[in-house]
Amino acid sequence: MTETFQALVVEKAEASFSVSVKPLTFSDLPEGDVLIKVAYSSVNYKDGLASIPDGKILRSYPFIPGIDLAGEVVSSTDSRYREGQQVIASGYGIGVSHYGGYSEYARIPADWITPLPAGLTPREAMIYGTAGFTAALSIQELEAHGMAPDKGKVLVTGATGGVGGAAVAILGARGYHVVASTGKAAASEYLMSLGAAEVISREDVTGETNKPLDKQLWQAAVDSVGGNTLAAILSKIAYKGTVAASGLTAGTAFTTTVLPFILRGVNLLGIDSVMCDLQTRHKVWNRMAGDLKPDSLDRLVDREVTLQDVPGVLAAILKSDTQGRVLVRIA
Repeated sequence: MTETFQALVVEKAEASFSVSVKPLTFSDLPEGDVLIKVAYSSVNYKDGLASIPDGKILRSYPFIPGIDLAGEVVSSTDSRYREGQQVIASGYGIGVSHYGGYSEYARIPADWITPLPAGLTPREAMIYGTAGFTAALSIQELEAHGMAPDKGKVLVTGATGGVGGAAVAILGARGYHVVASTGKAAASEYLMSLGAAEVISREDVTGETNKPLDKQLWQAAVDSVGGNTLAAILSKIAYKGTVAASGLTAGTAFTTTVLPFILRGVNLLGIDSVMCDLQTRHKVWNRMAGDLKPDSLDRLVDREVTLQDVPGVLAAILKSDTQGRVLVRIA
């Protein structure tokens, strides 16, 4: 191994703030059981927040962002992982309180790592990334609560985003009638290519009025938007239907009533991919390499960039100026 390597470093002082690629040494990395040579990472909204002074994500500087990564084990003090093994690391403190994936090397606690399943390459793992894992976890939970292809339509909000796009692709491949909601009028062809049967606007979801109970339109929903969009969805879910909520791009607060829950038996599931237990994490990643893997996976890729390109992409994702996944090729 070389004595130095390249990493994207966020630095903040009283009068300055910078995001740049610079050389580091292995002594700069935090403690961890497994040293990984990173092959790929990806760009997520949380990474964008980590790249601005008031993003409220990072608590200490200097810092390496990147909430997920895939690569090869260089060395390990944990018997579960061996030199040369391909692995994925996401969730927990990665890219938030522990140096992340925008680096040629990362040192990660063993309990935060998943072996790369057969049927996935490191690149494909990062096409999914944390966003795809969140989508797959949502679908697993929805199906555990009774969602099935023959029970009606399924709504996906924020469909051009990371979670939404992956959900559309996975659901479409599993035979569901997917209704994709987006604020981007030009995205219809893209969403249909992923597997959507219908594409509707944000306004079609929220409607002109906010009734506590509205027409029953969908058996289930994957919602990465939150806010009052979530309230509108709950009012339109069919009897005994379920909503999996994982996002807040429309805000953290929403106003609803108990009526969808006590008159229609609607379920609202909170989906957390950050602190998801290791057993569930391994199970979902294995399904993402198997029965949940869509043929359209590569269509989720907006573009592939290098480490040097990342600062510009982070700015773009904060403006919602991307469609699909941005891969970061590290190795």
